[in-house]
Amino acid sequence: MTMCNDGFCNNRSYALSRRDMLKGVSCGFGMLAFSGIAQAMALRTMSQDNPLAPKDPHYAATAKRVIFLCMAGGPSHLDMFDYKPKLVADDGKALSSGRRRNAKLMGSPFKFSQHGESGTWFSELVPNIATHADRICMLNGMHTDIPAHAQAFVQMHTGSFQFVRPSLGAWTLYGLGTENENLPGFVTISPPGGNGGAQNYGSAFLPAINQGTRIGGVGRNAGRGDGGTQGAIPNIAQDRLTRAGQREQIDLVQKINEGSIRRGGDTEEIEGVIQSYELAFRMQDTLPRVLDIANIDQRTRDLYGLDAEATSGFGRQCLMARQLAENGVRFIEVGAGGWDHHRNLRQSMADSCESIDRPIAGLLTDLEERGMLEDTLVLYGGEFGRTPDAQNGDGRDHNAKGFTMWMAGGGAKGGLTHGSTDDYGAEAVDGRIHIHDWHATILHMLGMDHESLTYQHAGRDFRLTDVHGNIVREILA
Repeated sequence: MTMCNDGFCNNRSYALSRRDMLKGVSCGFGMLAFSGIAQAMALRTMSQDNPLAPKDPHYAATAKRVIFLCMAGGPSHLDMFDYKPKLVADDGKALSSGRRRNAKLMGSPFKFSQHGESGTWFSELVPNIATHADRICMLNGMHTDIPAHAQAFVQMHTGSFQFVRPSLGAWTLYGLGTENENLPGFVTISPPGGNGGAQNYGSAFLPAINQGTRIGGVGRNAGRGDGGTQGAIPNIAQDRLTRAGQREQIDLVQKINEGSIRRGGDTEEIEGVIQSYELAFRMQDTLPRVLDIANIDQRTRDLYGLDAEATSGFGRQCLMARQLAENGVRFIEVGAGGWDHHRNLRQSMADSCESIDRPIAGLLTDLEERGMLEDTLVLYGGEFGRTPDAQNGDGRDHNAKGFTMWMAGGGAKGGLTHGSTDDYGAEAVDGRIHIHDWHATILHMLGMDHESLTYQHAGRDFRLTDVHGNIVREILA
């Protein structure tokens, strides 16, 4: 292997030659190039190497790509995956100590049962996900630092709640590159609004080409509406010029760009424009085709729940995630908001779970049938969990001390329940996994050493896990 300028192993070369890069993109899709899709395409230096070309990992990987099912708002582990019979038995009793003294315990109103040969516990809210019990690695000992949405959400994505840092997806793309030069390597579908916004899929000080491309709307309930439809990709269509006409316009613009470079302009910025225009041009053909679900067969529609009102939005997002993964996109995040259940938990939890249960189960089934689950790491989780005591009579407050996330495929040990919270589900007490450990383990499964995947910035080497993180080897298949 040879070392690239970024300090990461790379013996590949750019897919585009320098001459090809200088052909440019037309003013007709300059807006596409600069609209978040193209902002991600800026180059850090003039180079003949393609920064998105596939790179060799540090060691043999069990996962080639990631699909992160991100539940914004803090889904209640106590009502979905973490069965607490003592909490049910003590329902209505007041806590006698601690910050929440005198608060009344609230046992889950939903029935739990064991599934699969592994006997993994699931509540009645997620019967379809439960059919994959033996493929799922349940992480019941998760914990994080801050029980506030914005900070916890950003930390889950970037490893830090205090500073602007590159996201998990950006680090993954920076470390491994991507497998399709006509698509962005990192895509986020309907990311929930607020809670750090674009910082959660940004590249910070990494080359901007590694940041995520947003598809679909943003908002508190993202993931339950348009499902990241093609219409939500701004400026993807060109109805003013023919393909040949666009190419001629691109060539003209890129000649102007090349002339600016010869005259000693800001080469970093101009080179970024050149590559962003070229990718935007290629994406106009490729991305709509990849995301097209108009001709999906009825079995697949049923699998993802595309024809049911409750599941159609998130179902479309999950199907698009599978299609993007199948076409070489390295990291795909699928957002679902609306999990902040401070009140009306019985109805709200039921509604939220109904919207994601069938689509997630469909995604796992589809990946398995296509032979993709083996090397696709599917992640599920939110920024924290909920408290065992009642809030507003029928709700739960934020809980960063103990909650559940899970993994499937990509080298995760299926049918394993790792870690546990205390008898009331308030705090992780066994098999504890901090967000830094979660990040370290994900990178390990992708074949990257979290201590070696670094980038020099402001005079020192930075990494996703900063000075923390331990690989949780017990959950590796």
